[in-house]
Amino acid sequence: MTRRLTGFQPTGNLHLGNLLGAMRPLVAAQDDPATTDSIAMIADLHALTVEHDPQRLRANSLDVATLLLAAGVDPGRTALIANSQVPEHSELHYLLECVTGYGEAARMIQFKEKSAAGGPVRLSLLTYPVLMAADILLHDIDHVPVGDDQSQHLELARDIAVRFNNRYGPTFTVPEAIRPGAAERIMDLTDPTRKMSKSSVNPAGRIGLLDPPDVIRRKVSRAVTDTVGVVRHDPEGQPGVTNLLEILRACTGEEPGAFTSYGQLKREVTDAIEAVLAPVRARHAELSDDPGHLQKILAEGRARVRPRAEETVRKVRAALGLLD
Repeated sequence: MTRRLTGFQPTGNLHLGNLLGAMRPLVAAQDDPATTDSIAMIADLHALTVEHDPQRLRANSLDVATLLLAAGVDPGRTALIANSQVPEHSELHYLLECVTGYGEAARMIQFKEKSAAGGPVRLSLLTYPVLMAADILLHDIDHVPVGDDQSQHLELARDIAVRFNNRYGPTFTVPEAIRPGAAERIMDLTDPTRKMSKSSVNPAGRIGLLDPPDVIRRKVSRAVTDTVGVVRHDPEGQPGVTNLLEILRACTGEEPGAFTSYGQLKREVTDAIEAVLAPVRARHAELSDDPGHLQKILAEGRARVRPRAEETVRKVRAALGLLD
């Protein structure tokens, strides 16, 4: 029996890659008898590592929560929380900083890339991988779904947990990574060598979960292919066509059939995406009409996770020698 946590940063509009790679597996875990508990976490504290607009952050956080519910997250089976609303996340973050080396944090790829680029870099960008570790270790999480871009951060969480347990006594569950499968490789439509991302400069490369049908059709029709003219799965030679095939497979749950042209492939991909996103848009519209219901769900999620979080922090404080 396992416990799992999936986090979502409210730094932009969630997209098809988020749905297929993270949200769908989270929903599926609700029916998995081997999973005793799941947490869907809005990582709004992580969004403070870069320049941001406070009102937009608040709106984005609520919208992420609404989309998670619209995608099928059942708050009766999956606790929906924002890590900023559970103060033990911040307390454990600091306590874990006290057992983490500067070199460990400084080698994280995001900090290395952004600090090397010049310009102002917030101290929180250096330490936020430790906050990510606190997010996981606080709740005795066994399994964390991760893509390639987050593997390094999970390894840091594992290193911190093992070190703390060895130095201060058994305290933390050491988390394991789980891979969401092919859906984690949904790539940018305009640059199929890069993953679909909220932070991409070109919005044409991602399918937003609330994009209307005409926008979806336009983006897919303009997706990068090649001059080969043959529809086949060839990640190295035909990354754009391969990406469209992967999207089709992930949306339908079936192996794609044969196609005579790129246009035919794109039309089928468009229809498959629309079939997946239409009910999400409709449910999102319903939920958005009742913001009080969303606030109630977040409050219930917070109340549900706090007893375990408080106990974890109590054990860490005692292990470190802090006063009761």
